[in-house]
Amino acid sequence: MSSPSPPAYPLRRVFLLALLGLGAALMAARVVDLQVFNKAFLQDQGNARHLRIVPTAAHRGMITDRNGEPLAVSTPVDSVWANPQELLEARAQWPRLTRLLQLDGKKLEKHLRERSAREFVYLKRRINPDLAQQVLALGVPGVALQREYRRYYPAGEVTAHVLGFTGVEDGGQEGLELAYDEWLRGVPGAKRVLKDRLGRAVEDVESLRAARPGRDLQVSLDRRIQYLAYRELKAAVLTHQARAASAVILDVRSGEVLAMVNLPAYNPNKLLDARGARHRNRAATDLFEPGSTIKPFTVAAALESGRYRPDTPIDAVGGLFKVGYKTIRDVHDYGRIDVATVIQKSSNVGAAKIALALPPQQLWQIFAASGLGASTGSGFPGEAGGVLPPYQSWREIERATLSFGYGMSVTPLQLARAYTVLAGDGQLRPVTFLRAPNDIAPPGQAVLSKATAAQVRAMLESVTTQGGTGTLAAVPGYRVAGKTGTVHKPGPGGYLEDRYLSLFAGLAPVSRPRLVMVVLIDEPGGKDYYGGLVAAPVFSKVMAGALRLLGVAPDAAPQAVTLAAARTTGGAR
Repeated sequence: MSSPSPPAYPLRRVFLLALLGLGAALMAARVVDLQVFNKAFLQDQGNARHLRIVPTAAHRGMITDRNGEPLAVSTPVDSVWANPQELLEARAQWPRLTRLLQLDGKKLEKHLRERSAREFVYLKRRINPDLAQQVLALGVPGVALQREYRRYYPAGEVTAHVLGFTGVEDGGQEGLELAYDEWLRGVPGAKRVLKDRLGRAVEDVESLRAARPGRDLQVSLDRRIQYLAYRELKAAVLTHQARAASAVILDVRSGEVLAMVNLPAYNPNKLLDARGARHRNRAATDLFEPGSTIKPFTVAAALESGRYRPDTPIDAVGGLFKVGYKTIRDVHDYGRIDVATVIQKSSNVGAAKIALALPPQQLWQIFAASGLGASTGSGFPGEAGGVLPPYQSWREIERATLSFGYGMSVTPLQLARAYTVLAGDGQLRPVTFLRAPNDIAPPGQAVLSKATAAQVRAMLESVTTQGGTGTLAAVPGYRVAGKTGTVHKPGPGGYLEDRYLSLFAGLAPVSRPRLVMVVLIDEPGGKDYYGGLVAAPVFSKVMAGALRLLGVAPDAAPQAVTLAAARTTGGAR
């Protein structure tokens, strides 16, 4: 009997062990290949797919008022972006995404296909945090968030025309945001991040460049006075059913703009609700004929000539004065009056006769030196230059009408600056929208003698007292000076008989002028349209509040100013 053959399983075991050993060797070789020979290549491929350089947002500088109150701030928000290729492949999840972001599906598809070669497109910019988290929770492939900043204006439409607003890329578009864009704008940084398959940053790898925030800007506005001016101007527009209105308040000492308001206004936090025309800062960009508010400068030129004194008689008998083929009229027959009464009663005939008695160049020099018809140099974007025709071209009728403000064009800001000459003892100072350092007054340029400025102020004070045209501009406890104006608006073929500008320009307190204010009401629609009835009350209410807010003491010895006082104040040079 033969012995049994050896079992086959040892051979199988050897074979299996050999196969396992070979597999292990191949795996080890592959590991060596990946980790040693192809390491750099594979790292580059991985980085190309998941490592990205992304910008880091830099917030825009804050704008504050003169007291440090915020007027424009940048708040962090999120923007939704997507990888077009990935999002196009995830159409099944579009309905929820478009519903949340209020997007049109067809427009979204077109937007993505036109940019399919890119890896980054915005879907919705600067959304609120709650909505951003809802979008992120959807988990839509290729959709992610990016941190940005949104500009917010706490005062809304109250300061809109001065501050302006920023665009979608956070650059200044209007107003001081545009004028000081380079100062306010931040410089974005950059960092390298690791992203997951959904495009979300899961790890910051390194900072490449630090973001540099914009610089803060302190402007000259006083938010309290700005609110006050806006409130009273809006009330006047509603009361008189006016088309538009503007108001400007300047600090006589420094030339700072303490308030500038326009109506109709807009909310810079909701720009989609505003038409482009509403963005215009009428107080700095819109020209108008200033009417009787120019008469104080005509009288100042007369006093400076040495040929006139406040008590020099003027013949205004009949209330009519024919110049060539034109007839100049007064509202009433004032009879034989003096220079001071020309201002108090606002006599066109008296102003015209004074102007025609002066050399044209002399009148023009006072107008031009006071800044009438020229830009203030404030640096405000779009500020109009105004119109003051050269005296060489003046005909006799133009000399007459220019004396009471027809034939030239100014802005409310220019007119306010001109009145600082009368308030500031004849000195013309620059206008600024920035807070003056340490309240130091900039050097001025002499336009009138101190004596002439004092005489004109006294005449203007008589306008706001009994017998004047601007008694509704009076402020209890303070001596106020100013001038009313009621101007026919130009139209096709000449001046319109039923459309007016109602004006008041004034200063306070007379004993030591601190503030100048100009109020313009465009086309009051009610029965009242005279500047003394429509614009003067706004001046009174705003000026009363502004003086108290600034801590300006009431005049030490308030008293009614008479024409006799105006005639004897100072002496003509």
